[in-house]
Amino acid sequence: MKATVLATCCVLILSSCALMKEQKKFDARNDASTTTAAFTQTKRQEPIKPEWLKPSPRPFALGPGDKLEIEILGETGTRTDTFVTPDSKVYFDLLPGIDVKGKTTTQLREEMEKLLARYYKQPQVSLTLREVSSQRVWVLGRVNAPGIYPLNRPLRVLDAVTQAGGLFTSRFTGTTEELADLSHSFLIRGGKTLPVDFQKLIREGDLSQNIYLEPDDFIYLPSALTNEIYVLGAVTEPRPVGFMNEMNLITALGRGLGIRLDADLAHVTIVRGSLTEPKIATVNASDIIQGRSTNVRLEPGDIVYIPGAGSMSPGGFLHDAVNTFTRLVAANEGNAAGSAHATPIGVNVNIGGTGSSSNQ
Repeated sequence: MKATVLATCCVLILSSCALMKEQKKFDARNDASTTTAAFTQTKRQEPIKPEWLKPSPRPFALGPGDKLEIEILGETGTRTDTFVTPDSKVYFDLLPGIDVKGKTTTQLREEMEKLLARYYKQPQVSLTLREVSSQRVWVLGRVNAPGIYPLNRPLRVLDAVTQAGGLFTSRFTGTTEELADLSHSFLIRGGKTLPVDFQKLIREGDLSQNIYLEPDDFIYLPSALTNEIYVLGAVTEPRPVGFMNEMNLITALGRGLGIRLDADLAHVTIVRGSLTEPKIATVNASDIIQGRSTNVRLEPGDIVYIPGAGSMSPGGFLHDAVNTFTRLVAANEGNAAGSAHATPIGVNVNIGGTGSSSNQ
């Protein structure tokens, strides 16, 4: 037991020493001699898929939080408002909890009529969806009313931005030009960044970018006034760091983040410009640290990605860098949004069947 504890302590001490040694190398190479990295223009992602530009053919399925109005026609006192419970069940009258997961209101109504036939003669159920809470989209960043909005009707990207109050405008100039960084805006679906070009969509009016949203889509429009560089990948604390005048790569790597022992410093990737058509440079930071290459200048908004040894995905370092960036920002902004849900703006849902849609 003592030998095991001693061995563990030795490993931790050696790891700490190695990290301190690398940090000293960074400090030693943090000089004023810098150059501009050789960037290559790329097109990062696949084009917009045609099916994204059409409303989903799937009928609305009930989920936790949805509000229903239910009544047995002709039976006094049966009309009630109820909610789908967190475990996806609906309770009404004499019935036990009915699991509604994946069911439309029409399917639920038909099932309730069959079950209620045990207690009523030929029951006819009126079932109306009054409020949607189970399907939502996130619209955060430089909009007038950032928040979490119910997906209560077919929505496209511009619809969602409008519902969130539109882009935040400057009270001094009356424009959004300097407030929303559309080149770094993004949409995440199911953990994947979709290739929506917000610059083309909002500034150029390119409606081929105006795709329909799906539940849990996450839209983020960052501020153009943010002066940061993102240091991500094989570091102990991936996060943004404040940009300083004449900031260089070694300064960014040494800003107290700590480089992991598995870091591949020979393939440090710098991503600059639009997320959909970025410029990319691969830099050998080991050569810079050893004095064999000149340090590299950075610009505000740059993404510096340090891959782990053998960690490159099939999409390459660019794919990894941008996806890591969007996931980190989405996680931070989503946590900051917390429970500040936007107020529902009525219901207009294509849910199929009769007597199963409503507007408030």
